[in-house]
Amino acid sequence: MKVGLINWAGSYLTSECYGDGVTVLGSSLGRKQTWELQVTMKQGKETVVELLGHQGLHLLVDPDGSVRCGQPASTQQSQFLLELHPSGKWTLQLLDSKKYLESDGEDVFCVSRCPSSYQKWLPQLAMHVHVVLYNPAKQCYARADADLNRVWVDTRVPYLEQCGFVLRFRNGLYHLETFHHKFISRREKLAKKPSAHTAFNLHLKPQCLAFLSDQDGCILYPQGNRGLLCLGDNPQEEEEWFVIKRCPQWVSLKTKAKRYVSIICDTEVYAGSDKVTPKSVFHYEFDPDTNAVQLKTVNNCYLAQRKFKSIMANGRRLEPETNFRALWHHGKIFLQAANGRYLDTLPTGLVVASAVHPGPSKALGVRLANRSFLVLRGRYGYVGSSAWHEVLQCNLVDPDCIELLPCKQGIYHFQAPGGSFWSLSSDGTFRTWGKFALNFCLEIQGSNVLAVLAPNGYYMRGDRGGTLLADSEEVTSECLWEF
Repeated sequence: MKVGLINWAGSYLTSECYGDGVTVLGSSLGRKQTWELQVTMKQGKETVVELLGHQGLHLLVDPDGSVRCGQPASTQQSQFLLELHPSGKWTLQLLDSKKYLESDGEDVFCVSRCPSSYQKWLPQLAMHVHVVLYNPAKQCYARADADLNRVWVDTRVPYLEQCGFVLRFRNGLYHLETFHHKFISRREKLAKKPSAHTAFNLHLKPQCLAFLSDQDGCILYPQGNRGLLCLGDNPQEEEEWFVIKRCPQWVSLKTKAKRYVSIICDTEVYAGSDKVTPKSVFHYEFDPDTNAVQLKTVNNCYLAQRKFKSIMANGRRLEPETNFRALWHHGKIFLQAANGRYLDTLPTGLVVASAVHPGPSKALGVRLANRSFLVLRGRYGYVGSSAWHEVLQCNLVDPDCIELLPCKQGIYHFQAPGGSFWSLSSDGTFRTWGKFALNFCLEIQGSNVLAVLAPNGYYMRGDRGGTLLADSEEVTSECLWEF
Protein backbone atom coordinates (compact mmCIF):
# COMPACT_ATOMS: atom_id res chain seq x y z
CA MET A 1 0.00 0.00 0.00
CA LYS A 2 1.35 3.45 -0.95
CA VAL A 3 0.40 6.57 0.97
CA GLY A 4 1.31 10.18 1.55
CA LEU A 5 1.67 11.33 5.16
CA ILE A 6 0.41 14.82 6.09
CA ASN A 7 1.56 16.47 9.29
CA TRP A 8 -0.26 18.80 11.68
CA ALA A 9 0.55 21.83 9.48
CA GLY A 10 -0.81 20.28 6.26
CA SER A 11 2.60 19.48 4.73
CA TYR A 12 3.75 16.13 3.36
CA LEU A 13 6.53 13.89 4.61
CA THR A 14 9.06 14.15 1.77
CA SER A 15 12.06 12.05 0.74
CA GLU A 16 14.35 14.57 -0.93
CA CYS A 17 16.17 13.67 -4.14
CA TYR A 18 19.50 14.97 -2.87
CA GLY A 19 21.38 13.02 -0.24
CA ASP A 20 19.31 11.10 2.28
CA GLY A 21 17.27 14.01 3.62
CA VAL A 22 13.71 13.77 4.89
CA THR A 23 11.62 16.93 5.34
CA VAL A 24 8.00 18.04 5.51
CA LEU A 25 8.34 20.65 2.77
CA GLY A 26 6.03 18.91 0.26
CA SER A 27 2.86 20.85 -0.52
CA SER A 28 1.14 18.08 -2.54
CA LEU A 29 1.32 14.33 -3.11
CA GLY A 30 4.01 13.60 -5.70
CA ARG A 31 6.61 10.87 -6.16
CA LYS A 32 8.87 12.27 -3.41
CA GLN A 33 5.90 12.32 -1.00
CA THR A 34 4.83 8.73 -1.72
CA TRP A 35 5.74 6.03 0.80
CA GLU A 36 5.25 2.31 0.42
CA LEU A 37 3.92 0.74 3.59
CA GLN A 38 5.30 -2.74 4.23
CA VAL A 39 3.83 -4.79 7.07
CA THR A 40 6.59 -6.75 8.80
CA MET A 41 4.64 -8.30 11.68
CA LYS A 42 1.43 -8.14 13.64
CA GLN A 43 1.23 -8.02 17.43
CA GLY A 44 -2.39 -8.82 18.23
CA LYS A 45 -4.32 -5.81 16.90
CA GLU A 46 -1.11 -3.82 16.52
CA THR A 47 0.78 -3.66 13.25
CA VAL A 48 4.51 -3.14 12.73
CA VAL A 49 5.45 -1.48 9.45
CA GLU A 50 8.41 -0.15 7.47
CA LEU A 51 8.23 2.84 5.11
CA LEU A 52 10.01 2.94 1.76
CA GLY A 53 10.51 6.15 -0.19
CA HIS A 54 10.36 6.74 -3.94
CA GLN A 55 13.98 5.59 -4.43
CA GLY A 56 13.41 2.31 -2.58
CA LEU A 57 15.19 3.47 0.59
CA HIS A 58 13.83 2.94 4.10
CA LEU A 59 12.77 5.65 6.52
CA LEU A 60 15.41 5.34 9.26
CA VAL A 61 15.89 6.75 12.76
CA ASP A 62 19.43 7.25 14.03
CA PRO A 63 20.35 6.91 17.74
CA ASP A 64 20.18 10.70 18.22
CA GLY A 65 16.58 10.77 16.90
CA SER A 66 17.37 12.25 13.49
CA VAL A 67 15.43 10.84 10.53
CA ARG A 68 16.79 10.03 7.08
CA CYS A 69 16.41 7.58 4.18
CA GLY A 70 18.82 4.70 3.62
CA GLN A 71 19.43 0.99 4.01
CA PRO A 72 18.85 -0.14 7.62
CA ALA A 73 21.81 -1.61 9.51
CA SER A 74 19.21 -3.31 11.71
CA THR A 75 15.42 -3.52 11.88
CA GLN A 76 15.51 -1.43 15.05
CA GLN A 77 16.14 1.61 12.83
CA SER A 78 13.19 1.15 10.50
CA GLN A 79 10.34 -0.69 12.25
CA PHE A 80 7.42 1.43 13.48
CA LEU A 81 4.37 0.47 15.47
CA LEU A 82 1.37 1.80 13.52
CA GLU A 83 -1.52 3.06 15.63
CA LEU A 84 -4.86 4.17 14.14
CA HIS A 85 -6.78 6.96 15.87
CA PRO A 86 -10.55 7.72 15.81
CA SER A 87 -9.88 10.84 13.73
CA GLY A 88 -8.40 8.70 10.94
CA LYS A 89 -4.88 9.90 11.71
CA TRP A 90 -1.88 7.67 12.43
CA THR A 91 1.00 7.69 14.87
CA LEU A 92 4.26 5.92 14.02
CA GLN A 93 6.20 4.80 17.09
CA LEU A 94 9.71 3.40 16.63
CA LEU A 95 9.44 -0.15 17.92
CA ASP A 96 12.85 -0.17 19.58
CA SER A 97 12.95 3.17 21.41
CA LYS A 98 9.17 3.77 21.73
CA LYS A 99 9.68 7.32 20.39
CA TYR A 100 7.22 8.89 17.96
CA LEU A 101 7.82 10.24 14.47
CA GLU A 102 7.07 13.98 14.46
CA SER A 103 7.84 17.25 12.71
CA ASP A 104 8.25 20.91 13.62
CA GLY A 105 7.02 22.27 10.30
CA GLU A 106 10.28 21.67 8.41
CA ASP A 107 12.43 18.96 9.97
CA VAL A 108 11.47 15.41 10.91
CA PHE A 109 12.76 13.70 14.05
CA CYS A 110 11.94 11.00 16.57
CA VAL A 111 12.69 12.11 20.15
CA SER A 112 9.46 12.18 22.17
CA ARG A 113 7.76 9.31 24.00
CA CYS A 114 4.62 11.35 24.70
CA PRO A 115 2.13 11.42 21.79
CA SER A 116 0.56 14.74 20.86
CA SER A 117 -0.89 16.41 17.77
CA TYR A 118 2.66 16.98 16.48
CA GLN A 119 3.14 13.21 16.21
CA LYS A 120 -0.06 12.54 14.27
CA TRP A 121 -0.04 12.02 10.52
CA LEU A 122 -3.00 11.95 8.15
CA PRO A 123 -2.59 9.20 5.52
CA GLN A 124 -3.61 9.91 1.92
CA LEU A 125 -3.92 6.99 -0.48
CA ALA A 126 -1.37 7.33 -3.28
CA MET A 127 -3.09 4.88 -5.63
CA HIS A 128 -4.85 6.08 -8.77
CA VAL A 129 -8.12 7.77 -7.76
CA HIS A 130 -10.42 5.65 -10.01
CA VAL A 131 -11.29 2.74 -7.72
CA VAL A 132 -13.81 0.06 -6.83
CA LEU A 133 -14.98 -0.65 -3.27
CA TYR A 134 -15.15 -4.28 -2.12
CA ASN A 135 -16.93 -5.17 1.11
CA PRO A 136 -15.48 -8.41 2.58
CA ALA A 137 -18.43 -8.88 4.95
CA LYS A 138 -20.93 -9.03 2.07
CA GLN A 139 -18.37 -10.25 -0.50
CA CYS A 140 -19.78 -7.66 -2.90
CA TYR A 141 -18.76 -4.43 -4.62
CA ALA A 142 -20.45 -1.06 -4.29
CA ARG A 143 -22.56 0.07 -7.27
CA ALA A 144 -24.12 3.49 -7.96
CA ASP A 145 -27.74 3.41 -9.08
CA ALA A 146 -28.43 6.35 -11.42
CA ASP A 147 -32.20 5.70 -11.46
CA LEU A 148 -32.71 5.66 -7.69
CA ASN A 149 -29.82 8.04 -6.90
CA ARG A 150 -28.37 5.66 -4.33
CA VAL A 151 -25.44 3.29 -3.84
CA TRP A 152 -25.88 -0.44 -3.23
CA VAL A 153 -23.32 -3.01 -2.12
CA ASP A 154 -24.66 -5.95 -4.11
CA THR A 155 -22.40 -6.76 -7.09
CA ARG A 156 -20.23 -9.90 -7.12
CA VAL A 157 -18.05 -8.99 -10.12
CA PRO A 158 -17.15 -5.33 -10.88
CA TYR A 159 -17.59 -5.48 -14.66
CA LEU A 160 -20.17 -2.66 -14.64
CA GLU A 161 -19.21 0.99 -15.10
CA GLN A 162 -21.53 1.71 -12.15
CA CYS A 163 -18.96 0.05 -9.84
CA GLY A 164 -16.31 2.72 -10.51
CA PHE A 165 -15.78 5.63 -8.09
CA VAL A 166 -13.36 8.56 -8.00
CA LEU A 167 -11.76 9.40 -4.64
CA ARG A 168 -11.49 13.20 -4.46
CA PHE A 169 -9.14 14.37 -1.67
CA ARG A 170 -9.68 17.97 -0.58
CA ASN A 171 -8.56 19.71 2.62
CA GLY A 172 -7.92 16.45 4.42
CA LEU A 173 -11.33 14.95 3.62
CA TYR A 174 -12.61 12.64 0.89
CA HIS A 175 -15.49 13.09 -1.56
CA LEU A 176 -16.63 9.91 -3.29
CA GLU A 177 -17.71 10.61 -6.90
CA THR A 178 -19.83 8.09 -8.83
CA PHE A 179 -19.56 7.06 -12.47
CA HIS A 180 -22.19 9.65 -13.44
CA HIS A 181 -20.41 12.40 -11.45
CA LYS A 182 -22.62 12.64 -8.42
CA PHE A 183 -21.37 12.39 -4.84
CA ILE A 184 -22.16 10.14 -1.92
CA SER A 185 -23.76 12.34 0.72
CA ARG A 186 -24.67 12.29 4.39
CA ARG A 187 -28.20 12.09 3.09
CA GLU A 188 -29.22 8.78 1.47
CA LYS A 189 -29.61 10.40 -1.95
CA LEU A 190 -26.60 11.31 -4.09
CA ALA A 191 -25.60 14.97 -4.32
CA LYS A 192 -24.95 16.86 -7.57
CA LYS A 193 -21.90 18.76 -6.28
CA PRO A 194 -19.26 18.27 -3.57
CA SER A 195 -20.00 20.13 -0.33
CA ALA A 196 -19.70 19.76 3.43
CA HIS A 197 -22.44 17.10 3.19
CA THR A 198 -20.26 14.93 0.90
CA ALA A 199 -16.99 15.26 2.90
CA PHE A 200 -15.89 12.19 4.87
CA ASN A 201 -12.95 11.07 6.97
CA LEU A 202 -11.15 8.06 5.51
CA HIS A 203 -9.98 5.59 8.16
CA LEU A 204 -7.20 3.62 6.54
CA LYS A 205 -5.16 0.60 7.57
CA PRO A 206 -2.73 -1.68 5.66
CA GLN A 207 -3.90 -3.72 2.66
CA CYS A 208 -6.00 -0.73 1.56
CA LEU A 209 -8.73 -1.49 4.09
CA ALA A 210 -10.79 1.61 4.87
CA PHE A 211 -14.09 2.97 6.04
CA LEU A 212 -15.67 6.41 5.76
CA SER A 213 -17.21 8.46 8.57
CA ASP A 214 -18.78 11.90 8.78
CA GLN A 215 -17.85 14.69 11.17
CA ASP A 216 -20.28 13.35 13.80
CA GLY A 217 -18.69 9.91 13.83
CA CYS A 218 -21.43 8.13 11.88
CA ILE A 219 -20.10 5.46 9.51
CA LEU A 220 -20.98 4.60 5.91
CA TYR A 221 -21.75 0.88 5.65
CA PRO A 222 -24.18 -1.41 3.76
CA GLN A 223 -27.51 -1.83 5.52
CA GLY A 224 -30.56 -4.02 4.98
CA ASN A 225 -30.97 -7.04 2.75
CA ARG A 226 -30.13 -5.07 -0.39
CA GLY A 227 -27.01 -3.49 1.08
CA LEU A 228 -27.95 0.20 0.85
CA LEU A 229 -24.82 2.26 1.57
CA CYS A 230 -25.84 4.87 4.15
CA LEU A 231 -24.77 6.34 7.47
CA GLY A 232 -25.26 4.50 10.72
CA ASP A 233 -23.59 4.05 14.08
CA ASN A 234 -23.92 0.31 14.72
CA PRO A 235 -22.09 -1.78 12.08
CA GLN A 236 -21.86 -5.49 12.85
CA GLU A 237 -18.76 -7.69 12.57
CA GLU A 238 -16.60 -5.06 10.87
CA GLU A 239 -19.03 -4.72 7.97
CA GLU A 240 -18.01 -1.06 7.58
CA TRP A 241 -14.60 -2.01 6.16
CA PHE A 242 -14.01 -1.88 2.41
CA VAL A 243 -11.02 -2.96 0.39
CA ILE A 244 -10.14 -0.12 -1.99
CA LYS A 245 -8.94 -1.56 -5.31
CA ARG A 246 -7.99 -0.12 -8.66
CA CYS A 247 -10.89 0.00 -11.08
CA PRO A 248 -10.29 -3.11 -13.26
CA GLN A 249 -10.11 -3.09 -17.05
CA TRP A 250 -13.03 -5.01 -18.58
CA VAL A 251 -13.33 -5.01 -22.37
CA SER A 252 -15.60 -6.22 -25.14
CA LEU A 253 -14.26 -7.56 -28.45
CA LYS A 254 -16.03 -6.94 -31.75
CA THR A 255 -15.27 -8.57 -35.11
CA LYS A 256 -15.22 -6.89 -38.52
CA ALA A 257 -18.71 -8.36 -39.05
CA LYS A 258 -19.87 -6.23 -36.06
CA ARG A 259 -20.50 -9.21 -33.80
CA TYR A 260 -19.30 -9.38 -30.20
CA VAL A 261 -17.18 -12.29 -29.02
CA SER A 262 -19.41 -14.06 -26.48
CA ILE A 263 -19.67 -17.23 -24.41
CA ILE A 264 -22.51 -19.63 -25.23
CA CYS A 265 -23.33 -23.01 -23.71
CA ASP A 266 -21.00 -22.19 -20.79
CA THR A 267 -17.69 -22.73 -22.62
CA GLU A 268 -18.03 -22.27 -26.40
CA VAL A 269 -16.81 -18.97 -27.83
CA TYR A 270 -18.73 -17.43 -30.74
CA ALA A 271 -18.89 -14.04 -32.40
CA GLY A 272 -22.66 -13.94 -32.76
CA SER A 273 -24.13 -11.27 -30.49
CA ASP A 274 -24.97 -7.80 -31.80
CA LYS A 275 -25.01 -6.24 -28.32
CA VAL A 276 -22.87 -6.36 -25.19
CA THR A 277 -24.03 -8.78 -22.47
CA PRO A 278 -22.29 -10.08 -19.31
CA LYS A 279 -21.14 -13.05 -21.42
CA SER A 280 -19.35 -10.79 -23.87
CA VAL A 281 -17.16 -8.85 -21.44
CA PHE A 282 -13.69 -9.98 -20.35
CA HIS A 283 -11.25 -8.90 -17.70
CA TYR A 284 -8.10 -7.92 -19.63
CA GLU A 285 -5.15 -9.22 -17.56
CA PHE A 286 -1.53 -8.44 -18.43
CA ASP A 287 1.69 -10.12 -17.24
CA PRO A 288 4.50 -7.52 -17.27
CA ASP A 289 7.20 -10.24 -17.17
CA THR A 290 6.06 -12.08 -20.30
CA ASN A 291 3.78 -9.44 -21.93
CA ALA A 292 1.13 -12.18 -22.09
CA VAL A 293 -2.55 -11.21 -22.16
CA GLN A 294 -5.27 -13.30 -20.50
CA LEU A 295 -9.02 -12.78 -20.86
CA LYS A 296 -11.17 -13.80 -17.89
CA THR A 297 -14.95 -14.19 -18.04
CA VAL A 298 -17.45 -13.07 -15.39
CA ASN A 299 -17.57 -16.75 -14.33
CA ASN A 300 -13.86 -16.64 -13.42
CA CYS A 301 -12.73 -18.85 -16.33
CA TYR A 302 -10.18 -17.88 -18.98
CA LEU A 303 -10.27 -18.07 -22.76
CA ALA A 304 -7.92 -20.86 -23.84
CA GLN A 305 -6.75 -22.33 -27.14
CA ARG A 306 -7.75 -26.01 -27.27
CA LYS A 307 -7.68 -28.88 -29.76
CA PHE A 308 -8.51 -28.27 -33.44
CA LYS A 309 -7.56 -24.60 -32.94
CA SER A 310 -10.82 -23.85 -31.12
CA ILE A 311 -11.08 -21.21 -28.40
CA MET A 312 -12.91 -22.31 -25.27
CA ALA A 313 -13.88 -20.47 -22.08
CA ASN A 314 -12.71 -23.21 -19.72
CA GLY A 315 -9.12 -22.23 -18.96
CA ARG A 316 -7.33 -21.72 -15.66
CA ARG A 317 -4.92 -18.89 -14.96
CA LEU A 318 -1.71 -20.96 -14.86
CA GLU A 319 -2.39 -22.89 -18.07
CA PRO A 320 -0.07 -21.79 -20.91
CA GLU A 321 -3.00 -22.19 -23.35
CA THR A 322 -4.66 -19.14 -21.75
CA ASN A 323 -1.81 -16.81 -22.75
CA PHE A 324 -2.22 -14.61 -25.82
CA ARG A 325 0.06 -12.10 -27.48
CA ALA A 326 -1.54 -8.77 -28.34
CA LEU A 327 -0.68 -6.67 -31.37
CA TRP A 328 -2.30 -3.21 -31.44
CA HIS A 329 -3.12 -1.25 -34.58
CA HIS A 330 -5.06 2.04 -34.35
CA GLY A 331 -7.24 0.97 -31.43
CA LYS A 332 -7.83 -2.54 -32.75
CA ILE A 333 -6.15 -5.71 -31.60
CA PHE A 334 -4.82 -8.96 -33.09
CA LEU A 335 -4.64 -11.85 -30.61
CA GLN A 336 -2.06 -14.57 -31.21
CA ALA A 337 -2.83 -17.84 -29.42
CA ALA A 338 -0.47 -20.39 -27.89
CA ASN A 339 -0.27 -22.31 -31.20
CA GLY A 340 1.18 -19.23 -32.92
CA ARG A 341 -1.99 -18.57 -34.98
CA TYR A 342 -4.18 -15.47 -34.78
CA LEU A 343 -7.82 -15.46 -33.72
CA ASP A 344 -10.34 -15.64 -36.55
CA THR A 345 -14.01 -16.53 -36.93
CA LEU A 346 -15.55 -19.27 -39.06
CA PRO A 347 -18.69 -18.58 -41.16
CA THR A 348 -20.71 -20.09 -38.29
CA GLY A 349 -19.25 -17.47 -35.91
CA LEU A 350 -17.05 -19.96 -34.03
CA VAL A 351 -13.84 -18.32 -32.79
CA VAL A 352 -10.70 -20.27 -33.65
CA ALA A 353 -6.94 -19.69 -33.66
CA SER A 354 -6.28 -20.47 -37.32
CA ALA A 355 -4.94 -17.36 -39.10
CA VAL A 356 -1.27 -17.46 -40.08
CA HIS A 357 -1.01 -13.69 -40.56
CA PRO A 358 -2.78 -10.77 -38.80
CA GLY A 359 -4.78 -9.51 -41.77
CA PRO A 360 -7.40 -6.72 -41.58
CA SER A 361 -10.30 -9.15 -41.27
CA LYS A 362 -8.70 -10.66 -38.13
CA ALA A 363 -8.62 -7.38 -36.20
CA LEU A 364 -10.87 -7.11 -33.15
CA GLY A 365 -12.30 -3.80 -32.03
CA VAL A 366 -11.74 -3.22 -28.33
CA ARG A 367 -14.08 -1.18 -26.17
CA LEU A 368 -13.69 -0.47 -22.46
CA ALA A 369 -16.79 -2.16 -21.07
CA ASN A 370 -16.77 -0.60 -17.60
CA ARG A 371 -15.49 2.92 -18.30
CA SER A 372 -17.66 5.83 -19.33
CA PHE A 373 -14.76 8.20 -18.60
CA LEU A 374 -10.98 8.18 -18.19
CA VAL A 375 -8.80 9.58 -15.43
CA LEU A 376 -5.23 9.64 -16.77
CA ARG A 377 -2.12 9.71 -14.58
CA GLY A 378 1.39 9.79 -16.06
CA ARG A 379 4.93 10.18 -14.75
CA TYR A 380 4.36 13.74 -13.54
CA GLY A 381 0.77 13.70 -12.31
CA TYR A 382 -2.80 13.73 -13.56
CA VAL A 383 -4.13 15.11 -16.83
CA GLY A 384 -6.52 18.02 -16.67
CA SER A 385 -7.18 21.70 -17.18
CA SER A 386 -5.64 24.41 -15.03
CA ALA A 387 -6.74 27.98 -14.35
CA TRP A 388 -3.12 29.05 -14.90
CA HIS A 389 -2.69 27.52 -18.38
CA GLU A 390 -4.64 27.61 -21.64
CA VAL A 391 -3.47 24.15 -22.68
CA LEU A 392 -4.09 20.84 -20.91
CA GLN A 393 -1.55 19.87 -18.26
CA CYS A 394 -0.12 16.51 -17.19
CA ASN A 395 1.20 17.32 -13.69
CA LEU A 396 -1.97 18.06 -11.73
CA VAL A 397 -3.00 16.79 -8.30
CA ASP A 398 -6.76 16.97 -8.98
CA PRO A 399 -7.62 15.33 -12.32
CA ASP A 400 -10.32 15.95 -14.90
CA CYS A 401 -12.69 13.16 -15.87
CA ILE A 402 -12.44 12.70 -19.64
CA GLU A 403 -15.81 11.58 -20.95
CA LEU A 404 -15.50 8.75 -23.48
CA LEU A 405 -17.88 8.93 -26.43
CA PRO A 406 -17.49 5.73 -28.47
CA CYS A 407 -17.88 5.93 -32.24
CA LYS A 408 -16.25 3.37 -34.52
CA GLN A 409 -14.86 0.30 -32.77
CA GLY A 410 -11.58 1.15 -31.09
CA ILE A 411 -12.02 4.91 -31.60
CA TYR A 412 -13.26 7.39 -29.01
CA HIS A 413 -14.12 11.07 -28.81
CA PHE A 414 -12.75 12.92 -25.75
CA GLN A 415 -15.20 15.30 -24.11
CA ALA A 416 -14.26 17.85 -21.45
CA PRO A 417 -16.30 18.25 -18.20
CA GLY A 418 -18.17 21.28 -19.61
CA GLY A 419 -19.46 19.35 -22.66
CA SER A 420 -17.04 20.70 -25.27
CA PHE A 421 -14.52 18.46 -27.05
CA TRP A 422 -10.77 18.18 -26.87
CA SER A 423 -9.08 20.16 -29.65
CA LEU A 424 -5.54 19.65 -30.97
CA SER A 425 -3.33 22.54 -32.06
CA SER A 426 -0.64 22.44 -34.74
CA ASP A 427 2.06 22.51 -32.02
CA GLY A 428 0.69 19.28 -30.51
CA THR A 429 -0.99 20.84 -27.45
CA PHE A 430 -4.56 20.25 -26.34
CA ARG A 431 -7.39 22.54 -25.29
CA THR A 432 -10.88 21.78 -23.98
CA TRP A 433 -13.09 24.14 -25.98
CA GLY A 434 -13.32 22.31 -29.29
CA LYS A 435 -16.62 22.40 -31.19
CA PHE A 436 -15.98 19.22 -33.19
CA ALA A 437 -15.16 15.71 -31.97
CA LEU A 438 -11.73 14.27 -32.84
CA ASN A 439 -10.76 10.61 -33.08
CA PHE A 440 -8.56 9.09 -30.38
CA CYS A 441 -7.39 5.45 -30.27
CA LEU A 442 -6.72 3.65 -26.98
CA GLU A 443 -4.15 0.85 -26.76
CA ILE A 444 -3.91 -1.13 -23.51
CA GLN A 445 -0.22 -1.54 -22.63
CA GLY A 446 -0.39 -3.17 -19.19
CA SER A 447 -2.48 -3.57 -16.05
CA ASN A 448 -4.55 -0.35 -16.00
CA VAL A 449 -2.01 1.26 -18.34
CA LEU A 450 -2.71 2.53 -21.85
CA ALA A 451 -1.28 4.63 -24.65
CA VAL A 452 -3.36 7.20 -26.56
CA LEU A 453 -2.93 7.69 -30.29
CA ALA A 454 -3.97 11.27 -31.04
CA PRO A 455 -5.75 12.49 -34.22
CA ASN A 456 -2.46 13.77 -35.70
CA GLY A 457 -1.00 10.23 -35.74
CA TYR A 458 1.31 10.76 -32.75
CA TYR A 459 1.10 9.30 -29.27
CA MET A 460 0.06 11.51 -26.38
CA ARG A 461 2.98 12.32 -24.09
CA GLY A 462 3.44 14.02 -20.73
CA ASP A 463 6.24 16.58 -20.85
CA ARG A 464 8.47 17.17 -17.82
CA GLY A 465 7.47 20.83 -17.93
CA GLY A 466 3.83 19.90 -17.31
CA THR A 467 2.35 20.28 -20.80
CA LEU A 468 0.34 17.50 -22.44
CA LEU A 469 1.59 16.94 -26.01
CA ALA A 470 0.86 14.70 -29.00
CA ASP A 471 4.31 14.45 -30.60
CA SER A 472 5.74 10.97 -29.97
CA GLU A 473 6.18 8.52 -32.85
CA GLU A 474 6.71 5.60 -30.45
CA VAL A 475 5.27 4.51 -27.12
CA THR A 476 7.85 5.66 -24.54
CA SER A 477 7.57 5.78 -20.74
CA GLU A 478 6.17 9.34 -21.01
CA CYS A 479 3.37 7.98 -23.26
CA LEU A 480 2.06 5.46 -20.72
CA TRP A 481 -0.98 6.47 -18.69
CA GLU A 482 -2.55 4.82 -15.68
CA PHE A 483 -6.31 4.84 -16.20
